[in-house]
Amino acid sequence: MKAIVLLSGGLDSTVCAVLAARSFQANQVAGLNILYGQKHFKESQAAKNVANRLGLGNYETINLSKKLFEGAGSTLIDKGKEIPLGPYPQESGPVSTYVPFRNGTFISIATAFALRVNAEAIYFGAHTEDALNWAYPDCTPEFLGAMKNAVWVGTYHRVRLITPLEWLTKSDIVKLGHELNAPFELTWSCYQGGEEACGRCATCISRLKAFKTNGLIDPIKYQAIGEG
Repeated sequence: MKAIVLLSGGLDSTVCAVLAARSFQANQVAGLNILYGQKHFKESQAAKNVANRLGLGNYETINLSKKLFEGAGSTLIDKGKEIPLGPYPQESGPVSTYVPFRNGTFISIATAFALRVNAEAIYFGAHTEDALNWAYPDCTPEFLGAMKNAVWVGTYHRVRLITPLEWLTKSDIVKLGHELNAPFELTWSCYQGGEEACGRCATCISRLKAFKTNGLIDPIKYQAIGEG
């Protein structure tokens, strides 16, 4: 393997996978999906479907202990905490769906995995809207810059962390993915785990808005269409 993609099954990581497959041959790219105690596994199945469609050379799932993030306050994990509906709040600070240091944990695992399979690059799909108002502090340029240094130094200068979407908005990512013929119809972004995307949680609203801005129709099915 030459590259690793942290592949969640959402829009962003799927575009990253397409970019990695273009920079390296698809059979030299591995998709890495990490289960971390989330309430549903729809994204994980989507990630596997995307990896198969792109013809990635390897795909692995790592299952972390549910206790690692349990009780940290994230609505994505803790039972009894409802995932909020509506768009992301505008005030500064972490949102309720933030899982403390999840991305740092994922990048660390991907780095160890990259060394095991002799990969030289890790693709990670953080983008500018995730970092806006520090909603997800582990998506900010400050965090990503620190992790890039840590990965490079910690691997004896063998592995680089690549964040090709870091300065793009969700609309930019949909535009880029459309141009690259990314298999958006296989992806899953919704925080809920229903048969169809809810259309009302923050990530659904953001996704729908991005397709609309580009004059495109989102190819997945929704239960309802929320207001952004």
